[in-house]
Amino acid sequence: MRSGGAMRQRPECPPDLDCCASAVIGQASRDKAADCHTRGGTMSKLQAVLDESVRAQDVPFAVAMLGDKNGIRWSGAAGQRSPGQAASIDTVFRIFSMTKAVGSTAAMILVDRGKLNPDTPVDDILPEFARIRVLDHFDGDKPVMRAPRTRATVRNLATHTSGLEYEFWNGDVAKYLTVTGHPTILSGLKAALFYPMASDPGTRWAYGIGIDWLGQVVEKIDGRRIDRFCREEIFEPLGMSDTAFEVSEPMQKRLAAAAIRGADGAFAPFEIAPPSNPEFYGMGHGLYSTAPDYMKFLQMFLGRGQLGSHRLLSEASVDWMLADRLQGLNFRRMVSVSPLTADCDPFPDTRRTHSFGFLRMEEDVPGMRSAGSQSWAGVLNSHYWFDPKKGVAAVIMTQSLPFVEPRFMDTYAKFEREVYATL
Repeated sequence: MRSGGAMRQRPECPPDLDCCASAVIGQASRDKAADCHTRGGTMSKLQAVLDESVRAQDVPFAVAMLGDKNGIRWSGAAGQRSPGQAASIDTVFRIFSMTKAVGSTAAMILVDRGKLNPDTPVDDILPEFARIRVLDHFDGDKPVMRAPRTRATVRNLATHTSGLEYEFWNGDVAKYLTVTGHPTILSGLKAALFYPMASDPGTRWAYGIGIDWLGQVVEKIDGRRIDRFCREEIFEPLGMSDTAFEVSEPMQKRLAAAAIRGADGAFAPFEIAPPSNPEFYGMGHGLYSTAPDYMKFLQMFLGRGQLGSHRLLSEASVDWMLADRLQGLNFRRMVSVSPLTADCDPFPDTRRTHSFGFLRMEEDVPGMRSAGSQSWAGVLNSHYWFDPKKGVAAVIMTQSLPFVEPRFMDTYAKFEREVYATL
């Protein structure tokens, strides 16, 4: 994919001014939000990171945004989101695993209302979950299964300690899917939920489909299908009009193309998307969104459950949700067994845990995010973090594979360092 130049800076935005806040937080037009860019001063360095990364083909294009609980402090874009279309602030992304935090928040709304206990065993709510067994080993190509020694809880689903692991990060699970023909989670089939466990619940952190099951828990308790629940309880209250499980016609016109880096180092088109009109909407991967919409979601957490005049969660529930919920475990390095992703080990020299919705930092990173910061990403390299201690949130988003490849992660690190330099 050929990348174009950066978006032009707009002369009506004075240097280092919060010129986007009213456009993104209020109901002003999408065009106004796209036109809001700060000029000069330290903020121009953030745009320079995007511009240089596109020129170097470290990313095919990029959209990024920085804000606090009161508004957007900076936004920028560079490159072409698809051939002949410049990237813009209102670009629509397949956000894949950025969906997970929304799924955890949906469950937390029920916890906040006293309808759900995080320590309830999943099979007490969804009896069919008890069908899932542990993949113990292989006898040749024959999987040998056993019953789990512990029962997975709702908390285990939200914290990736349920024993359910993606095939991208676990070779045994990948082999199981191959030899049995079991559908993958992107098939949209309900049968895909019944992956085997790769370990006993509560024994280790390992990334997988737990939050897809968490969405099923929300559906069962609330009675609404999860897409309706999210729309009525999260998207509409927060003004996230460009976030949905199905792409509307106006969104389709702004949808970015996906690309993968080939052996020659260049990007080429790559088809990948959440399934449309599936048997179930996966809260681990199913959403489309934009940078301004997702920033509203993050700003709600900076506001301890409130954005503008709307309160989504109580302050006590947000504090509980963002605390370490791994019960003595730690984040484990994710070792890839797929060409679609590199190994994933953010900030390896620091202790990392998991809250009820996010990867959580337990130590300050010098010149970067603080202890207590929360983050995650989507497989097409759409990334976010928010730092409650410093009161800031940011996204940096593209649509490229491999996930967390070094060239993208270098761009991410440069962007984050410049963010904190502005503070």
